Amino acid sequence: MGDGVREYVSAIDPRYRPLFDRLQRLVLEMHPDAAVVLSYKIPTYKVGRRRLFIGVWKHGVSLYGWDQGRDAGFIARHPELKTGRGTLQLRPTDADRIADDEFRDLIRAALDA
Repeated sequence: MGDGVREYVSAIDPRYRPLFDRLQRLVLEMHPDAAVVLSYKIPTYKVGRRRLFIGVWKHGVSLYGWDQGRDAGFIARHPELKTGRGTLQLRPTDADRIADDEFRDLIRAALDA
């Protein structure tokens, strides 16, 4: 993890840091070899040609970057979280009701070849 990513993470609002840490932990547990870089000024997890972006916004954490249809049914189960094509915005209260296994399925669908 480069200095830019470390600086980004250290500047995350404490209200959203636990959610960011949870998602990052899940990504890195599943893909310990993922390159973690700053892209578009947010942490980006690269596995081969695939990318998953995890960034903080004013109300929570956003995930984006997967190809349409590569969300393992996540958006169908949580349509209220979709804000754009391949983009989810999670408030901590939203994420509290979603099991790690659901996030793992999304991560797997987004990053696995």
